[in-house]
Amino acid sequence: MGRYLGKRSLTGLLTVIVVLVLNFFLIHLAPGDPITILAGMDNPSQELIDITKAKYGLDKPIYVQLWTYIKTLLKGDLGHSIIQARPVSQLIMERLGNTLLLTLTSAVLALVIGTALGIAASRKPGSALDNVLSLIAYVLYSMPGFWLGLMLILLFSSTLRLFPTSGMVDARASYTGIAYVLDVLKHMVLPVGTLTLIGIPGYFRITKASLAQVLKDDYNTLFLAAGMDEKKIFRKYCFRNAILPTITTFGMRLAYVIAGSATVEIVFAWPGMGRLVMSAINTRDYPLLMGVYLVTSVSVAVWMILVDIFYAIADPRIRYS
Repeated sequence: MGRYLGKRSLTGLLTVIVVLVLNFFLIHLAPGDPITILAGMDNPSQELIDITKAKYGLDKPIYVQLWTYIKTLLKGDLGHSIIQARPVSQLIMERLGNTLLLTLTSAVLALVIGTALGIAASRKPGSALDNVLSLIAYVLYSMPGFWLGLMLILLFSSTLRLFPTSGMVDARASYTGIAYVLDVLKHMVLPVGTLTLIGIPGYFRITKASLAQVLKDDYNTLFLAAGMDEKKIFRKYCFRNAILPTITTFGMRLAYVIAGSATVEIVFAWPGMGRLVMSAINTRDYPLLMGVYLVTSVSVAVWMILVDIFYAIADPRIRYS
């Protein structure tokens, strides 16, 4: 197991390095640059543009810029945002907690609800319950997250006036203590509901398909013939075998939890990583983009390793030598 984890860690490190280099070239070779945006469109001073580019090293060859960035990164410094003139690590840490609060909550809810509905449908295949749940899952699966978010805003905010339309807190109220927590929870309802609803169909379909396949295995008939309780067979054998694909899906969703809700965050004006990424893209803020993509790639690598470890724990048949 230790040798396997060592190999996977090395593979993850190499993946992060490759992604870092590719992102650096793609970002810098894309049209536009932050200095031109800073200079503005109305009679920009070419002399000022040249001086500013020299200040940030953008006048040097791209391979020199890459080497400079790597040396800075090895010191534990993600650089400074060109547009916001603040450390990239500081900007990321300010938004990271907000995004994790939103995405982790919705990911867990989608996992629990989707898996439970998949189990209910698989126990009675072809029934009215199965057909209704499958229809709802297909409808939700076809809905774009931003569109569903807008519909929830129109219904529950504009029409029923039950929840706020945007933001994380009510800036005019200045709540503290438990009142602040309740205010955040109230603002979370619609964005979390949106992410949960679009996440449920994936877990539902995977759980249902896995259980349908496992329930057809010969050992189920053997255990029933031996007089074993059907609920015990399902809980101890069928469910544990069928849950592995769901674990993989959940791990992959968590890997992209940092930047996987950008559109929903924008719709609800949630102050998270998604809005930070979109702002950096629009302004071509190279250091900020590189910092966000680096954190995302490290997150993916780490979560993939954790999923493999959990696989071995969940299924004793899996051993890594």
